[in-house]
Amino acid sequence: MKLSGRILHLVEDPNLLRRQVRGEDVAAGETPYVYGVNTDAMISGQACTLGYTPEILGPYFLENFQEAIQQGDVQGGGFQVIVGGDAYGSGSSREVAVVAHQGAGVELVVADSFQRIFQENMVYGGMPFTTDRGVLARLQAGEDVELRELTAALPPFFRSVAEAGGLLSYGTQLLAGEVTPHYAVDVPGRPLNIVEKLIAQQTWRGPGQGYGVASVEDGEQVLCRAAFRGMHEYTAGMVMALYQQAWGDAPVVDPDLVAAFEDHFVLIGHEAVPDFVKRARLAPAMQLTEEMVEACERNGIRLHGPGRAYPPGVCHRIVVESYARPGDIIVLTDSHTPTAGVMNAFAFGVGSTAMAFALRTGLIPVTVPKVVRVEIAGDARGVLSPKDVILHLIGDPYFREEQWRQSPTDTCVVEFAGPGLDQWNVDELSVLTNMTVEGGLMTGVVAPCQPLRDFLKAQHGQDYAERMVEADPGASYARVIHLHLDEVPLTVATPGDSRNRAPLADHGEVPVQNVVIASCTGGSLADLRAAAEVLRGRQLAPGVRVTVTPSSAAVTEAAEQEGILELFRTLGAVVTPPGCGSCIGNGPGVPLPGETTASTTNRNFARRMGAPGPVYLVSPAVAAAAAVTGRLADPRQL
Repeated sequence: MKLSGRILHLVEDPNLLRRQVRGEDVAAGETPYVYGVNTDAMISGQACTLGYTPEILGPYFLENFQEAIQQGDVQGGGFQVIVGGDAYGSGSSREVAVVAHQGAGVELVVADSFQRIFQENMVYGGMPFTTDRGVLARLQAGEDVELRELTAALPPFFRSVAEAGGLLSYGTQLLAGEVTPHYAVDVPGRPLNIVEKLIAQQTWRGPGQGYGVASVEDGEQVLCRAAFRGMHEYTAGMVMALYQQAWGDAPVVDPDLVAAFEDHFVLIGHEAVPDFVKRARLAPAMQLTEEMVEACERNGIRLHGPGRAYPPGVCHRIVVESYARPGDIIVLTDSHTPTAGVMNAFAFGVGSTAMAFALRTGLIPVTVPKVVRVEIAGDARGVLSPKDVILHLIGDPYFREEQWRQSPTDTCVVEFAGPGLDQWNVDELSVLTNMTVEGGLMTGVVAPCQPLRDFLKAQHGQDYAERMVEADPGASYARVIHLHLDEVPLTVATPGDSRNRAPLADHGEVPVQNVVIASCTGGSLADLRAAAEVLRGRQLAPGVRVTVTPSSAAVTEAAEQEGILELFRTLGAVVTPPGCGSCIGNGPGVPLPGETTASTTNRNFARRMGAPGPVYLVSPAVAAAAAVTGRLADPRQL
């Protein structure tokens, strides 16, 4: 590659960004780079409804970034190289974020570190990248840099994929028996933590050789047997188009462990959604939905959604309710797949190419992560929630600064354990695993605990004791954190990033006009109960809007039976059918001009909820207190 175009530095200073898109070239180091350039900033949820090809998405790459870049600026600016800072590619598993780079003419991404899903999507989608800023200097000096150098710096599996011409070509070779494991399978055993054990017992040994090895090593890349695999409207069309291009009408492996979900677009047409959202999103979203429905019918894939054969709801909640089992490896084309880690399973988000590979081969690539064990002790005193705990945890410098990282392709997982877990139910504990991805982590896993056993017995009539995975005595960890709940304040994430932690007490005067109680993180029965407990016997503050969206049909039914949804309606809240639209601006709860939002969702990137306006992430109890007081408030003070 020779530098024939321009370099765009994604810096914090909006004026410097504007100068670049107006044609001025700037030098690196003039101002700090934006931390955690996220996939919502790369390509918005609105643009994603339009399709998934480079031609469609290219003009929308980085639209509204730092409120300085407009539609078409990158594509029309001749930018060949993008330069970012740390945690580049935070957020969603949407592979279209990589496609948008390509559609805008970008040929190389240079950043100080990349987030796991985005990095995998670059490898599988053929986007060159590097953390070596020396490459940038060489290009600027006029050198013709051989891109194979960048590939050579990758771990063995990533190199194999690149040499095969992509992951799906690699999959075709694998299905033909032409691929053997690039890792050792006859290895000595050693004490393993939960995550290592979950991976090791599902590691592919080679054609006809079954699964399971005695141990795996941090940083090693292996292929694992996947159990449940899922996708939704944003991704299913792209997944199945890639699948058909590679394998035509060949059958999906283990179809009973595959499902698609109509959950991201089901609320766009709701009467409480602003007209500007409906005009921009509704028609193309319905087109993507129809594409998913047609693909499911053609390939015999079960479909969840309103009026479908299987019940509606947010995919992650349904996976916990119906599909996940201890010991499983679970993947969906959504970054919040770690929700199912509450089931003592290894659950993580993947891109569309990886999902197509998993559907046909039954395997999923796994980079063995570093593991941090967090042992929770103490009494939550009925107020402190897992939402407070996880916001406190991922905002810690150890995670925010990725101090666990030693190489560009490292990943990290949190293993949750300790007696403190027993005071919460599975609904509540799933918030811990769900939001690990917001801390730049691969996933979270909950150790066997009484709430999980109780849930399994109630939901499935058995506790799956034989499938539960415990850490071995003497297992090793990147770090063991002992977290006592007395050390955790009621916590919020301030606007822009879920890692922007702050004690609620420091923001008690922030006025709030929009309250959203919803999503895979904040719409469970436990979440609705917590909010209702604060709201019961009180009134909404003047000028405050409240939106409540249960996360599944089962949650809706239970909340109706308990009178919770009627309480919300009586107070004047908008109560919707199950879905996840509010989180990504596809449903009620979109901020109106001038509003500040308090939300139980898991992500507060700029414009993530469909419009400008600051978004604070809070627990359900704090959201309810904000609805009553019109400001961020401690529910204990009511």
